[in-house]
Amino acid sequence: MEHTPLLKVRDLKTSFFTDAGEVKAVGGVSFNLERGKVLGIVGESGSGKSVTVYSILQILAPTGKIVGGSVKFNGQELIGIDEKEMRKIRGNRISIIFQDPMTSLNPTYTIGHQLMEAILLHTGRNKKQARERALEMLRLVNINEPEKRLKQYPHELSGGMRQRVGIAMALACEPDILIADEPTTALDVTIQAQILELMQDLQKKLGMAIIMITHDLGVIAQLCDEVVVMYAGSICEQGTADEIFYNPKHEYTKGLLRSIPTDQSNGQKLVPITGTPIDLLNMPKGCPFAPRCDNAMKICLRERADRIRINDDHMATCWMNAKEASSEQEKQEEADHE
Repeated sequence: MEHTPLLKVRDLKTSFFTDAGEVKAVGGVSFNLERGKVLGIVGESGSGKSVTVYSILQILAPTGKIVGGSVKFNGQELIGIDEKEMRKIRGNRISIIFQDPMTSLNPTYTIGHQLMEAILLHTGRNKKQARERALEMLRLVNINEPEKRLKQYPHELSGGMRQRVGIAMALACEPDILIADEPTTALDVTIQAQILELMQDLQKKLGMAIIMITHDLGVIAQLCDEVVVMYAGSICEQGTADEIFYNPKHEYTKGLLRSIPTDQSNGQKLVPITGTPIDLLNMPKGCPFAPRCDNAMKICLRERADRIRINDDHMATCWMNAKEASSEQEKQEEADHE
């Protein structure tokens, strides 16, 4: 019997139709998410990370439209199902924590009202049971004085506390998949570390799968089993966290790794990736990263490389790997002749 991943995304394409033309924000993304695993999606702003997960949840802006591909959750196709069916999955089976908790929490309702509303909507609990569950969730995410917090409004809590409420709300219905969209961006460094530690603990305790969207490779290294590196709406490299960090095979991934401080930096200058991200309205024929790549070859400007399998746990779409593979083959042929 064929193994079914919890989430199977194949050739997902999403565009935004603007007055200036069609913006191809996601251009054929494919990946699997296994039960209980953490998948990191990394890339700079505008790479299509958030649009990919918003497409999975079907919470795109009015100008956005999924134009192709397949998203299967537990074997069920989500593309094309009606909104009523999607609501049973969104927030219940697949939950999301947004980047800025102040914008995702309603400032006019108390924390208790918002937590209980989500629980009443997606579960069979009554009002009293929903309140108990809300308190239980606040304790789970280590919020002190939970009884008092239920009566407070979002603006009365600190940024870190609001993000914990966002996590509590996302986990209240015991989802199979938790999507965290840059959950630590709006927080200071010490609170960031606490939130990541909390997510790690909750993942082990509850056994859910997580999709972590971030531009921070430090977060990826700490939390993720598998990594998808995105650039200009496409996946340029994909593999286990170890493969991506210790054996990067796409020039963009190498650039990202060179531009982050490490314990081994010893005061050395960090190397930024030069140039600016690609204009998604005018996508080039070749590799979208070629204009910013120091090792770009003529073929990189003319056509995109196919997915090249490095090993069982690793693939990249970079012509450098094809070049390496052909030179290895030549060496092998020469050795055979000798």
